[in-house]
Order: sequence, then C-alpha cells, then structure tokens
Amino acid sequence: MEAGVISVILTLIVLEVILSADNALILGVLVQKLPAHMRRRALFYGILGAYILRGLALLFAALVIKLWWVQALGAAYLLFIALRHFLKPEEGHAPPPLEASAAQFWKVVAQVELMDLAFAVDSVLVAVALSDKLWVIFTGVFLGILALRMLASFVVSLLDRFPRFKHLAYVVVGLAGVKLVFGAWDKMAKEVLHRPELAVGLDKEAFSLFILAVLLLGSLWATRKPAPA
Repeated sequence: MEAGVISVILTLIVLEVILSADNALILGVLVQKLPAHMRRRALFYGILGAYILRGLALLFAALVIKLWWVQALGAAYLLFIALRHFLKPEEGHAPPPLEASAAQFWKVVAQVELMDLAFAVDSVLVAVALSDKLWVIFTGVFLGILALRMLASFVVSLLDRFPRFKHLAYVVVGLAGVKLVFGAWDKMAKEVLHRPELAVGLDKEAFSLFILAVLLLGSLWATRKPAPA
C-alpha cells in the first residue's frame, strides 16, 4: 500500500474524530437516557446505522451535500435539547430509568441515526476533498466512525462519574447546533436561493476546533474536585 494512501486514510480517521468530537458527546448524552445495560446495545445499533448512512452518503455525495434541510432539522433538535437542559434543570438531574420499553429504546436509536445523518454531510465534504479513490474514503471514514463510537462510550462513563460534565456536554451540544445552523443556511443560500453572497462562510474546521477547545478546557473544570466547604 502506498505511503500516500495510508496518509490519507489516517488523516480521514483523525478528521472524522476531531470534526465530530461534538457528535460523540451528543451520542453520549442521548444514550444516557437509557438504563445502563441498554446503552452499549444502542451504540452498537448506532454503529451499524452510521456505516449504512455514511456509505450511502458517500455513494451519493453529489446529492447529500445539498441536503441543507437535514442539517437544519439536526440543528433545531440539538438547540432544543440544550435549551431544555438549562431552562429546566430539574429534568437534567433525574436519574436514568432502571428499565425502558422497546419503543423508548428504538426512539433513542432513531435520534442517534438522525444525528449521524446530520453530521454525515460535513463528513462527506471533507472525505471527497481529500481523495477521489472511493475505497480509501470508505476505509478512513468507517475507521473514524468506529473510533468515534469508542469515544462515545467513554463519554457515557464520564457523564455518570462526573455530574458537572453533563452541563459541559449540553454547552457543546448547543455549539454543535449552531454549527449545523450555519452549515444549513450556507447550503440553502447557495443551492436553493442561488444567492451565494448571503452565505456566512463559517470555517467549520476552525469552529470544530473551537468546540474541541471548549470541551478540553471544560473537562478540566468538570472533572476537578470541588473545593471543601
């Protein structure tokens, strides 16, 4: 295998994890609503769904990158759950149920897949920009998804161990919603309104790195032991 191909695959894996660090946090927040014994299974189905959705998204890349409304729906949902957490904090402190019905389980899985689809748009744009070899793109993106799900499992354990981490999680969820809002608007301005001058032109990579910085600094605060009274 050529060194250049390996470099592209590794780059895709790293970018998939960095640009979707907020995605991992969102998945952790979503599955935490389930009983502990059902969370791993929900993430497993999330992996299967992500592989199918990302695979189809890559095959139909020219169509997927125009789906501004998918990102708009994802943005609306993320902003809703972030605002609900801070406006109704009593719901956020409620412990997860000991049991959940099949309907509740599949509802969470469906929410995970919606987020996967919303974030797949940016993932496809980055992948196609780095390589024109389909097998290289698939390898990098799919390994990135696997790393992302492992990160999501780690996030769930952090949410359980450090209660303050949940507040940070919802701040990042809200920022991810803002990122999707700008992405959806730019696509609508260019593809629907045919007014590219109205596009904000947000540097999504830079904004994702900003979210990552917020996550890293916030993690220091969330995992620090409170000072004794």
